[in-house]
Amino acid sequence: MASDLETKAKEAFIDDHFELALHLYSQAIQLNPKHAELYADRAQANIKLDNLPEAVADANKAIELDPSMSKAYLRKATACMKLEEYQTAKSALETGAALAPAESRFSKLIKECEERIAEETGDLSMQTPEALAKNDVPAKEIELDKDQPNLEIEAAPPKPVYRYEFYQKPEEVVFTIFAKGTPHDCVKVDYGEQILSVAINAPGKEAYHFQPRLFAKIIPEKCRYDVLSTKVEIRLAKAEPIHWTSLEFSREVAITQRVNVSSVSASQRPSYPSSKPQRVDWDKIEAQVKKEEKDEKLDGDAALNKFFRDIYKDADEDTRRAMQKSFVESNGTVLSTNWKEVGAKKVEGSPPDGMEMKKWEY
Repeated sequence: MASDLETKAKEAFIDDHFELALHLYSQAIQLNPKHAELYADRAQANIKLDNLPEAVADANKAIELDPSMSKAYLRKATACMKLEEYQTAKSALETGAALAPAESRFSKLIKECEERIAEETGDLSMQTPEALAKNDVPAKEIELDKDQPNLEIEAAPPKPVYRYEFYQKPEEVVFTIFAKGTPHDCVKVDYGEQILSVAINAPGKEAYHFQPRLFAKIIPEKCRYDVLSTKVEIRLAKAEPIHWTSLEFSREVAITQRVNVSSVSASQRPSYPSSKPQRVDWDKIEAQVKKEEKDEKLDGDAALNKFFRDIYKDADEDTRRAMQKSFVESNGTVLSTNWKEVGAKKVEGSPPDGMEMKKWEY
């Protein structure tokens, strides 16, 4: 059955019915979830439909199942180049080139990635004369093997399995998925330059996949996640200290809200290009960042935590002692500001309705 669906998917792809091909590949994957070839081919269908984060996730899954499949690396690179993630694309291409040395597309695309990276970093020595003459050439769309019935099926967007939210600091974004009671080994998180891929396969629940293109670039090696008893908390290290107006990338956002340094350098002289080091008022920048963080509107757990932090920051010594003692002795279930009441006795835990207290064992 899975092989029949795969054959029909390939036929649909050849006929340029990419939505149908995607639908058929997804059905085949449900029947045979360990077949790497299906993920690699679905990645190509996603590329054609411009579902680029999903294409990267499929290519990653194909690589996980079969690390020797060179075309999976090629398809990952294709999607990453369209997302302008040239470092990630170059890394995938170099691995694929080692697996398939005779495939010329790898070397050509590695060269293109190097040119794009040079443009981003301002390193002109890495760019070819052609690239210097025309720096706005879009990343090439790679035509891979078209081994791919004739119905148009519009896939309905999947209903989210878990609620999520995010808040941010100047240096990181904290993304929380409220997946209560999920075992650690059921959670898989991957990071790209501007991609987040989250997969949760909890026993007895529908599989959850979330692969957004992020609002801005991150530093993958500095990102981390924790699986807690009530949620999965993912910390994304920002590549630049800008304010994210949303979690996901949007082409409608033309200008990102950067830390305001223009007011710091308004009086700089000379106005013509100069190699003289510019003075930056870091104290003013820090004050601006703190103001943005203070004015930031939060909700959920983040808003509640900020509320408690503000109380503690402005409180007198007795109030702080009361908050610390009540929180510690009640195992985090009581927070009191009344030292006369708290200081006279031990604070007993008060769990929410329907829950019971349990002692942590270290």
